[in-house]
Amino acid sequence: MKKKIKKGDYGYIHSEKIRRLLITAGLFLLPICAYIGGIIVTDTKKNIITVIAMVGFLPACKSMVGLIMMMMQKSMKEEDYRKVKQHAGNLVTAYELYLTSYEKSEFVDCFVVCGNKVVGYSSRLKGSPQFVEQHVRKILKQNGYKTEVKVMTDLNHYLERLDYLNGHQQELRRDIVFEPDERYPDLSREELIKHVILAIAL
Repeated sequence: MKKKIKKGDYGYIHSEKIRRLLITAGLFLLPICAYIGGIIVTDTKKNIITVIAMVGFLPACKSMVGLIMMMMQKSMKEEDYRKVKQHAGNLVTAYELYLTSYEKSEFVDCFVVCGNKVVGYSSRLKGSPQFVEQHVRKILKQNGYKTEVKVMTDLNHYLERLDYLNGHQQELRRDIVFEPDERYPDLSREELIKHVILAIAL
């Protein structure tokens, strides 16, 4: 059985495009069928079913906006993914994140979490890495996680940083006091940090 691709997995962008397309098509199809059915049954456009059908287009239009935003995104390059996966090893990782904020949105190919270090890589950053770093750091701090966030645009430097994190895992996790979240008792601190980052991604 094929594993379901979730937010934060490689291939999420492609999978989400298909999912949102099907949902949007279904949301448009229902009010269209209701509209046509209302005309056939009542032999006039002026009926309550037509009104219900028109209101039914609102969630369909909202879904269309989300679909358009997702269609504008490109997946992470498979070659880059394979390199990152190899160097990340068993570290907590999240892929293909389209981060949203009030000011603007940015695509980050990957985030890796180790101790208080959150290191990201983006192959197509529109603005400065500092904006993403400050945004993610602020959100994590609001959720009780004091972290150092770094976003890099050079893949080779990023892979070197991952090698460093892998080689110093125990040292980076030393002296960190962690109390499990009762809402997610099975998640480690690093997995909870990933969870927060996923919450601000499309």
